[in-house]
Amino acid sequence: MAEALTTADSAPDGGCVAFAGGGTAGHVFPGLAVAEELGRRVVWIGSSEGVERTLVTEAGYEFRGIPAGKLRRYLSLRNLSDLARVAAGVIASVKVIRREKPRLLFSKGGFVSVPPVVAAWLCGVPSWTHESDFDPGLATRINLRFCEKVLVSFPETLRYLPERYRGKAVVTGNPVRSSLYAADPLRGRRFVGCNQETPLVFVIGGSLGSSFINGVVLSALPRLLPAAFVVHQMGAHDYVPSEKRNYFPAAFFRAELADVMSAADLIISRAGANTLAELAALGKPSLLIPLPATSSRGDQLRNAEVFRSSGASVVAQEEATTAESLVGSVTALLADRDRLHRMGEAAAALGAGRPARTIARLIQERLG
Repeated sequence: MAEALTTADSAPDGGCVAFAGGGTAGHVFPGLAVAEELGRRVVWIGSSEGVERTLVTEAGYEFRGIPAGKLRRYLSLRNLSDLARVAAGVIASVKVIRREKPRLLFSKGGFVSVPPVVAAWLCGVPSWTHESDFDPGLATRINLRFCEKVLVSFPETLRYLPERYRGKAVVTGNPVRSSLYAADPLRGRRFVGCNQETPLVFVIGGSLGSSFINGVVLSALPRLLPAAFVVHQMGAHDYVPSEKRNYFPAAFFRAELADVMSAADLIISRAGANTLAELAALGKPSLLIPLPATSSRGDQLRNAEVFRSSGASVVAQEEATTAESLVGSVTALLADRDRLHRMGEAAAALGAGRPARTIARLIQERLG
């Protein structure tokens, strides 16, 4: 579908919509979900060196690379060189926008999205930004100063926005790819080689993997594998092939991800907003191990609390999680099928609607 939307004649007036975002897959996949629903020519602006180049071009969309500097909340000498890269990114983005003449820019966040948003403002092109997390990150807090609208995933997010910008906010939910709504659990089990009778536990630490979760799961495998088939997305950095029975490790799942996730009886995950949106879309119970505040801004802790308080997830704090505690939690959950069912229903309630379709419709209405 994506390839059909990248040609100029997919938009009646020959115009296009620019997209911006990157740094991690979590800042790319939701944008691709909106692009898929949009039915217009899309030009994606992202880091020349980021993961977004591969993901966007593989999806069939045009990509324009710019320099990108990391945004930090703490003092560092590297801020000076990165500020120069941000400025270079603004200049490069202005050139792209003047050449492509988009009618609107849709930003999905991450530090790489700031230069295109500023450039759109300088060029008089309206821009919208979307925040996936429960509370907005630094890039969103910068972008909303230059954007016409800020789209948010949770109604509670509104109270985290500066009061003078709340009038720009629209609650849309967090977009996920349409493939999740068509996921086939039987196909997912066939892909990993798991029969229908064996409980399937899917472990995912985010698109880049989680060394902490990987280590705990590997230590727990001798006690988990007799009770369940474990599918383990490890990330490229930690990936190690294995011939263990009832175990399927992978560096990164692509098109098959939706099928594999839909096949799971339980998902062990970090609490990134986009993974949680996928769990909700699939109605999957989960055991969440959010990034602690010591190594993040605490957004995953707040995301996880939304799912815990709704009954969709069990939450384990990283500092208290061991192989032994993980085995205990997983085996207890797998033994209580009624509870897993209730957790799945609660997750599905959090994912009601089709946010990508909603956002695409709003963009089309804006463009007329």
